Amino acid sequence: MTAARERRIALPRLTLAALEWGDPAAPPLLALHGWLDNAASFSALAPLLAPHYRVIALELPGHGHSDHLPAGADYHYVEYVRAVLAALDALELPRCCLLGHSLGAGIASLVAAAALGRIERLWLIEGLGPLGDDGTHTLQRYRDALAKPPADGKTLRVFRDVEQAISARTIASGLRAELARPIVTRGLREADGGWQWRSDPRLVRPSAIRLAETQIHALLAGIEAPTALLLAQPATPYLPAATMQARAARVPRIAVEHLAGGHHLQLEHPQAVAAWLLRHAAD
Repeated sequence: MTAARERRIALPRLTLAALEWGDPAAPPLLALHGWLDNAASFSALAPLLAPHYRVIALELPGHGHSDHLPAGADYHYVEYVRAVLAALDALELPRCCLLGHSLGAGIASLVAAAALGRIERLWLIEGLGPLGDDGTHTLQRYRDALAKPPADGKTLRVFRDVEQAISARTIASGLRAELARPIVTRGLREADGGWQWRSDPRLVRPSAIRLAETQIHALLAGIEAPTALLLAQPATPYLPAATMQARAARVPRIAVEHLAGGHHLQLEHPQAVAAWLLRHAAD
């Protein structure tokens, strides 16, 4: 199996981490992970793509080995988009393919809408656009977000060993232990008495404001790259089929497929996901 290479990508205000697979001279493919995940979520898929692409699994701000945002800053989808665009510049990639999972798929969608001509192909796993708002919970979400005290300086749980952390992740996400292991292992740091999460505690704070679905539709309509969307079957609860169908209908050139499995399809079925991606790469 192709070994991953560690990367550090210096941006004007922070440094991001990445794992890279494949020939540096091969066509570039930038991969974006999900919420509270890290680059290791592509550890099973990337080696299968490495014969064809230079795969760069970027770790978003606050995740994995990337820097956290400064004190007082909020994690918002626009800041993620800015960070990805800045990383493309730092990597000197005027044009590349883009792959995203979950949160990373939502961010990848918005990067493709913003960076016309820079994204050759867009592949999305379990996500298309950011979490939206139908108005039902807008006021309460707004109040809850502003009523919560800042998470800066929050005391983090200490796990006695890596196995306990893996168990906690499987309980929280439903991801099987053997699939969660690479994400958890990369997502931990040593602490007094055991291990703690590397990710920024502020990532779990609720967002005060979300875009309305009509706004998300308008942004998705701006994606010009050929796009392929892979969704789990049965549908993930926060990705209802009707919502995803309505969003996909706004993307000019998109192919939607389903694969039996859970939310982390690229970990559960890496061979099938690689075959899906490479088939659409040849379209």
